[in-house]
Amino acid sequence: MHDIRAIRENPAAFDAALARRGTEAMSSSVLALDAERRAKIQAAEEAQSDQKKAAKEVGAAKVSGNEAEFERLRALVGEKKAETAAMQTEAKALDQQLTDLLMGIPNLPFEDTPEGADEDDNVETHRWGTPVELDFQAVEHFEIAGVKPGMDFELAAKLSGSRFVVLTGSVARIHRALAQFMINTHVDENGLTETWTPVLVKPEMMYGTGQLPKFGEDSYETTNGWWMVPTAEVTLTNTVNGLTVEEDSLPRRMVAHTQCFRSEAGSAGRDTSGMLRQHQFEKVEMVSITKPEASRAELDRMTDCAQGILERLGLPYRTVALCTGDMGFGAQRTHDIEVWLPGQNTYREISSVSVCGDFQARRMNARFKPAEGGKPEFVHTLNGSGLAVGRCLIAVLENGQKADGSVVLPDVLAPYLGGKTTLTAEGVLV
Repeated sequence: MHDIRAIRENPAAFDAALARRGTEAMSSSVLALDAERRAKIQAAEEAQSDQKKAAKEVGAAKVSGNEAEFERLRALVGEKKAETAAMQTEAKALDQQLTDLLMGIPNLPFEDTPEGADEDDNVETHRWGTPVELDFQAVEHFEIAGVKPGMDFELAAKLSGSRFVVLTGSVARIHRALAQFMINTHVDENGLTETWTPVLVKPEMMYGTGQLPKFGEDSYETTNGWWMVPTAEVTLTNTVNGLTVEEDSLPRRMVAHTQCFRSEAGSAGRDTSGMLRQHQFEKVEMVSITKPEASRAELDRMTDCAQGILERLGLPYRTVALCTGDMGFGAQRTHDIEVWLPGQNTYREISSVSVCGDFQARRMNARFKPAEGGKPEFVHTLNGSGLAVGRCLIAVLENGQKADGSVVLPDVLAPYLGGKTTLTAEGVLV
């Protein structure tokens, strides 16, 4: 959510930043509603002042025996009391309208965020590894002979419908090994705090990170009003919801491995084959809570953490800075990491790391107390995949595939697989 004072002070800059995102100017609408709200607040305060003044005079009129003046003043007190209540109700309604309007406006991009309309305008910033050159026709993950016994889409469709999968045996074990490898690396080498959180949250938690109210159709709501998290960003970020923390407790760097749920609204017909786009999937999610001056550098640090996982797995990737037209609602700058998939002969997103500034913190009312004193300030929040487990499984299988249908696995997974390094064409780990 945006700071109304900043919009009042520089509406032109606010509109110019929105224009970079392809969003229409909003300052005039915001400021008109703000002015109306402030006028009602002032009117309520004036009516309340008149009420208090008349109340004092009622007593004097009673003592003096001036019955007519007493009755007039008593009626005035009642009139001003009703007027105050009406004005306060109207001001409260206008305040909610203003909050709703501000909650629907996307975050303002950093100056170093590339400007553009869509993914074609994203800017590549880094590339690692060389896509493997195979002497046979690469296939997608679900077509690899050794994978087929452990990846069942028909059974999943019977159980739950489309965009689900049942993993069994060796494939399920590799999937689990990847998540364990990621968590251990982030905790032991990157200094993140492992955290386990619920996957069902209250609606206010979804509001806090920006999934609601605008993107409710992208997530699942239960019949009793809970929401299933689209990512652990929701729970990890909201650990500071409503808190004022000490400055020396920052940064807070957390990581969680959770189930995630997305309706994939608007993705009909896209990536319908295989595991690439599922309603239920697993992610290892990173979240950092920082001081304002540290958040831009933290974005680069978190990007390095995600990239490091792919490098340890030996998976070629590229990193792109998303342009203003392709960036998410709550982000100021986003780095997408795309892994090479031989089966598709292209790079596909496997991680998205974003800095949100104080955008989420204002929605959550999350602050820190400066060590040197002064008023509490809003924290800055960041989130990023470290990585999407299912997509990482796809990349490992496709990049390690051999002509005979077997898969050579990354050496770093061997400790999690009982020393085994190969998935045979029959689907057995050896």
